[in-house]
Amino acid sequence: MDKTDHKTAKPALSVVPASVPAHDPQARNPGVPLQTDWFDAVQVNLSASERRAATLTTRRTAKKEYQAAWLVRALQCIDLTALAGDDTPGRVQRLCAKARRPLREDIVKALGLADAPPTVGAVCVYPTMVAPAVKALAGSGIPVASVATGFPAGLTPLPIRLAEIRYAIEEGAGEIDIVIHRAQVLTQDWSALYDEVAAMREACGAAHLKAILATGDLKTLRNVYKASMVSMQAGADFIKTSTGKEDVNATLPVSLTMLRALRDYGERTGIRIGFKPAGGLKTAKDALAWLTLMKEELGRPWLEPNLFRIGASSMLADIERQLEHFITGRYAALHHQPLA
Repeated sequence: MDKTDHKTAKPALSVVPASVPAHDPQARNPGVPLQTDWFDAVQVNLSASERRAATLTTRRTAKKEYQAAWLVRALQCIDLTALAGDDTPGRVQRLCAKARRPLREDIVKALGLADAPPTVGAVCVYPTMVAPAVKALAGSGIPVASVATGFPAGLTPLPIRLAEIRYAIEEGAGEIDIVIHRAQVLTQDWSALYDEVAAMREACGAAHLKAILATGDLKTLRNVYKASMVSMQAGADFIKTSTGKEDVNATLPVSLTMLRALRDYGERTGIRIGFKPAGGLKTAKDALAWLTLMKEELGRPWLEPNLFRIGASSMLADIERQLEHFITGRYAALHHQPLA
C-alpha cells in the first residue's frame, strides 16, 4: 500500500474465489544449519514497533465491497479451532460442518460466491479428535491440524512429544502445531531449541509444521525475533504467536517482530514461511488489522491461506455478521450466526 495515501484502501482482493486454491499447500521449508550470527546482534525497538503497529488501523480503511472482500479472505484463512477439555467427537463434527459452510447460503449467494463457496483454512483439534475431524471433512479438501508436543506447556519429555506428533499424523493430521520449550529461549540455549524443533520437523514427515512460540512467555521482542529465526532454521513451515492459553497472546507489535524475522529469513534463503496469529483475535476488526499487517509488511502472496492463518473461532461469527450487514444494511444478533 502507498503509505502516503490516507484514502479508503482499494481491495487487494475481490469477492471472488481465491486466485490460489484455498488449500494448495506451500512448499516445505528444508531448514538450514543453526546460524546464530543471523540474530546474535539483533535489536528491536519496542516503542518504534508499537508506533508502527498503532498506525496500521488508523491510516487506511477498507469500506463497503472492499471490506467484504477482505472479510471473505479472512474467513478463508481461519483455522477453526476446538481445544477445550470437554471436546467430544460430536462437537468436532459440528465444527467441521461449519468449516465446510462457514457462511449461510443466502449470504454466499448475495456475495456472488455460490459457484465456489468459501471454506475455512483448516480445522485445529487435539490429537484424539483428529480421526473424527478427518472423517467429517472427507472430500472437502480442508486439512486437519493437530496441536501436539505437550500443548500448551510443551514440558513433557521429548520422546513423548515426538510420539504425540506421530500419533496425530497416523490419525490423519496434515498439519502439526507444536509448542517450543520456552525455557530454551529464556536461557538462550539456541542449540537445544534448534535440535528439538528439527526433531519435531523430522517426526512430521510430509505434514506441515507450525511452531508456536508462546510469545507472551518470552518477555522481550528480541527473544521473539530470535526464537522465530531458530524455529525457521530448524525447518518450521509456519511460525505462530501463541497457544491462546497465555496471559498475553497475539498482539500487533509481536506479530510485526515475527514478520520481520520471517522476511529476513526469506531474503537469506529464498524460502517463504507462513505466519499464524492466535489467541485474543475475536472480531472482524481484528481480522482486518492482521490482513493489513500482512499486506503492508510482506505483500500480496501472504494473503493466501497457504501462507497466512488466523487461530480463532469466535471471530467467524462476527465476520458473518459484518457480511450480513454489508448485504442488508442491518446488524443481526450474534445468535443468528451460530459457530457450530
